[in-house]
Amino acid sequence: MKKGFTILCLTVIATLAIQFSSKAQGYDNAIGGRFGAANGVTFKTTLGGNKMIDIIANFRSNDNYKYFRVTGLYEIYNPIDGAQGLNWYYGIGGSIGSVKERYFNRSSDLYLSADGVLGLDYKFADAPINISLDWKPAIQLTPDTNFDASGVGLSLRFTF
Repeated sequence: MKKGFTILCLTVIATLAIQFSSKAQGYDNAIGGRFGAANGVTFKTTLGGNKMIDIIANFRSNDNYKYFRVTGLYEIYNPIDGAQGLNWYYGIGGSIGSVKERYFNRSSDLYLSADGVLGLDYKFADAPINISLDWKPAIQLTPDTNFDASGVGLSLRFTF
């Protein structure tokens, strides 16, 4: 059931990616922090038009495990009419990293996932600041197969 729902979500995201096009999001590059379920560093750069690449390096830790991963996302931006500087975006990508279970004395395992993203992005008109709020669900492929819907994050970036 989870896998079917996940495949359906990714299919909808891919379909939207093919159908929509729009103007640029208002900046070429941005770097800053991402805060939420996993904290880290984010760097966005334009591919031209309304398309961007977002690279996120983050870490996460709880009572059972800790991990580090790097995520690459291909994102498509669309303006929200009547709200200059505000865009909604969606995209797909993947993550690679390592995960270690704390209490089972196991060595680190390779972490791989297929990721999606859906969010809002705002570029302040009079300042080199960008803020975004997004949801980044992931289908974990290794070391276990799992659906992770906890990827809500707030990013604050310096644009250049």
